Amino acid sequence: MSKIIVTCAITGSIHTPSMSPYLPVTADQITSQAVDAAEAGAAILHLHARDPDTGKPSASPEHFAAFLPRIKQASGAVLNISTGGSAVMSLEERLAPAMATEPEMCSLNMGTMNFALYQAAARVTDWKHDWEKPFLEDTDDLVFKNTPRDIAAILRQIGQARGARFEFECYDVGHLYMLRHFADRGLVEPPFFIQFVFGVLGGIGADPENLMHMKTIADKLFGEDYLFSVLAAGRHQIPFTTMAAAMGGHVRVGLEDNLMISRGKLAERNADQVAKIRRIVEEIGREPATPDEVRVMLGLKGADQTVM
Repeated sequence: MSKIIVTCAITGSIHTPSMSPYLPVTADQITSQAVDAAEAGAAILHLHARDPDTGKPSASPEHFAAFLPRIKQASGAVLNISTGGSAVMSLEERLAPAMATEPEMCSLNMGTMNFALYQAAARVTDWKHDWEKPFLEDTDDLVFKNTPRDIAAILRQIGQARGARFEFECYDVGHLYMLRHFADRGLVEPPFFIQFVFGVLGGIGADPENLMHMKTIADKLFGEDYLFSVLAAGRHQIPFTTMAAAMGGHVRVGLEDNLMISRGKLAERNADQVAKIRRIVEEIGREPATPDEVRVMLGLKGADQTVM
């Protein structure tokens, strides 16, 4: 089989500090965990920032600047900057880090959706910060806005103007058709790197049949012009990434998507999840791609063309 791309999503904006003492929050923690994940075999590092004092998701360019140059200096990994930020942020806020850094890769959510996290609040009894519980509970009335106008703005401002390529995050089948729409408009060109996302309440469910269906529709819409990767929330992470690897796809792990390393046991490092999926994919005959191989596979502009 072909080389497999391993992505690690280091901290995200979904989990809160009270859920795990190992969730990286400060610039030092994000840097250390990102570099360790790259050394364990992650070729792409998917990066969000947090306020170091509260752990709250942040789109402040200053917070990103506290760790991006350090990770770039210590690792050859592809640095993938979120344009999703947090569902409670404005589009302008979400784009600020990518506008400032001109990365070689960014994430891009392909549709407006419910993004419900409120069930997680019931599993926490000891809160570290006042913002956490209402942040989670209020998602029962939250719409994560990614309209066609929003998507077009990101493709023009971050893609066409700054040369970034995208991890297209597709939380449902309709998001694949939205990507096809923008390809037909000439705002994005192949190869498309499509991240199938399973298990977020408001998106497609974590059922194996849904992975097969997403792959079938992507084949129909994009033919040989795309690569697919899979992430799945929580306990579905390893089963779904293993299935993706066996299907010839690529994989994403990390504490953004799942706080555990095994049933009932918190992951102490992102690198532990990377090492686990690396063992699995190597046992089924896949070899992790290096960052430079990924740059060729995805047509990236290269780290030397980024501003950190």
